[in-house]
Amino acid sequence: MTENPECTIIIPAYNEEEGIRSVINGLKSMPDKYEILVVDDGSTDNTFKIASETGVRVIRQPYNKGYGAALKTGIRNAKSNLVLFMDADGQHQTSDIKEIMRYTGNYDMVVGARTKRTKISFLRKPGKKILAIIANYLAGMKIPDLNSGFRVIKKDVVMEFMHILPNSFSFTTTITLGCIMAGYSIKYVPINMLERVGTSKINPFRDGSRFILLMIRTIMLFNPLKIFLPISVIIFLLGISDLTYELIYYFNVSSLSILLFLSSLIVFFIGIMADQISMMRRSAK
Repeated sequence: MTENPECTIIIPAYNEEEGIRSVINGLKSMPDKYEILVVDDGSTDNTFKIASETGVRVIRQPYNKGYGAALKTGIRNAKSNLVLFMDADGQHQTSDIKEIMRYTGNYDMVVGARTKRTKISFLRKPGKKILAIIANYLAGMKIPDLNSGFRVIKKDVVMEFMHILPNSFSFTTTITLGCIMAGYSIKYVPINMLERVGTSKINPFRDGSRFILLMIRTIMLFNPLKIFLPISVIIFLLGISDLTYELIYYFNVSSLSILLFLSSLIVFFIGIMADQISMMRRSAK
């Protein structure tokens, strides 16, 4: 293993004994400029033992901390300034690494965007669609793949957001939105996924709600008006509706209408203040 690799391939693994060996063996054919780093996230099966037998560098978490926490450990221990995330379940193809690495000179992050041919479970499709709609609105652009686990990014860029990145599967969603809102250059490269080995660790209902909350929190850090302005407009329109109804049927201005108008103004000005705080925080860095 080279002491100064060009890129560190980080493989977070939790109970992936069925597929981890074939994934590592596929990567070992890569040039020496790539460092392979497996982070065993407190697996209760033979994942750590199998990974260690392959001869690559393996770090073991003392207990299961989460997908994002495993990536953080890998990032902190990476020997290169380029880190590439790759799943341990055999879905990502080694041949795609060369393709996404082509763009690292001009982009801060290169994401392997899954094509429509990629198989997604029936339960995850509605949630994925909803998440995409929300994320596209909050980011102000169309995101081809919000939470792909196959991407390469500059280590110093990740470290900038480390304090807001979660320990869960929402890590990739948050780093995507963070990079977009901070103005970093991102390239999406189409990839085809293989059938996963073993069972998925993602719960569509539990993790879906976390994704939404983390997206809102991330956007609040960079562009709070994206959240506050629509809420203010909705409350204002409710006030208009109530005022119109009261004037037509009772020729009166109700206290509810006044309360809605005042609430709309309060939310709007809170949004303005939050936006100013966000700008000052970024300029202070």
